[in-house]
Amino acid sequence: MKIELEPPADPESTERKFKRVYVCLGALKQGFKAIGRDKLGLDGAFIKCPYPGQVLSVVGVDPNNGIYPVSYAIAEAETLDSWTWFLECLGDDLDLEANSNFTFLSDRQKGIIPAIMKVFPLAEHRFCLRHIYENMRLQFKGRAFKDLLWKCVTATTVVEFEKEMYALESFNRRATSGMLFNNMCEVFNSKILEGRDKPIIAMLVFIREYCMRKIINVLRLIESSDGLLTPYATELFEEIKKEATRYTIIWNGEGHYQVTGGVNQYVVNVEQRTCSCRRWELNGIPCRHAVTAIWNKASHGQVGLPESFVHPVYRMDRWKQVYTFKVYPINGKSMCPRSLLPATITPPYYHKSVGRPKKARRKAASELEDITDGRRLRKVGTSGN
Repeated sequence: MKIELEPPADPESTERKFKRVYVCLGALKQGFKAIGRDKLGLDGAFIKCPYPGQVLSVVGVDPNNGIYPVSYAIAEAETLDSWTWFLECLGDDLDLEANSNFTFLSDRQKGIIPAIMKVFPLAEHRFCLRHIYENMRLQFKGRAFKDLLWKCVTATTVVEFEKEMYALESFNRRATSGMLFNNMCEVFNSKILEGRDKPIIAMLVFIREYCMRKIINVLRLIESSDGLLTPYATELFEEIKKEATRYTIIWNGEGHYQVTGGVNQYVVNVEQRTCSCRRWELNGIPCRHAVTAIWNKASHGQVGLPESFVHPVYRMDRWKQVYTFKVYPINGKSMCPRSLLPATITPPYYHKSVGRPKKARRKAASELEDITDGRRLRKVGTSGN
């Protein structure tokens, strides 16, 4: 935990006004390093208590494709200074150097972009597709544009991307390659929604207790799961294997396979774990063309199950390892040792908003499209974790 205070107007004063606090729980830091995914989402959410500010968060993705909070902070606003300070604290905790090649996902908030360029100049910074779409749909509306934009985003080869971009440009519209969703931060912000209208210390306690409960909930899910892969990877891989049955294959006598399905044809190298569609390299899960080649190789007794070719990050043993690190409970305020800090920390400036305090998040235009006949669509199959 790191606390930053406002400089006093009177140098002789023993009072210091609270400015920011950064928290990275040891269990979450160790768990994130065990995941082995160099991808982090960054986001900020408004504090709803009388002390104005933002909850800044860094969230990763666990082996089951669930959110994994890494660190969080309470700052005065989303500015270049606050994001720079937050990222520097994060780099110290995760042992990230200036030349680290992590991938950061965020919206286009003006403070985040220069902060990442300053602290991690070699990092890959990707923007969330939902936020880009919300900005673009103000000028370009319609289902056709949304479908074309999605095809551009999901393209995995240069040829496929250029083809979809040509179709998009025919509408006189533009898109950005490599876009991804920043859903993990959005989900984390929704989980701490109740704590964001509490005083600062109570808010920190709420977030820490949420992290404790989340680890236990995931451990219960792990106990009820079996197999080589996590439930998410298992479900996804089963769909891939169903699609692989529609392909035919020709072996060249070495390590290459020609896989054909319909009008499309791809080259698979099982030894190097590559496919010309590039989905295997991007996702870490064998694509349907690769599964066809693996089955052919297995029929000659040369390899094992297709699941053994899935990247280790999706395996059950990695998932269990991540959640072996626990957030431990702490004593109450009455049992805490008294601080030896000579200065007294005072709260930030009190601010009373005009009107009734808002509890619900303002819906984006695309979310309002999910309302049919004046009623919201049912949330079928959603999880509380």
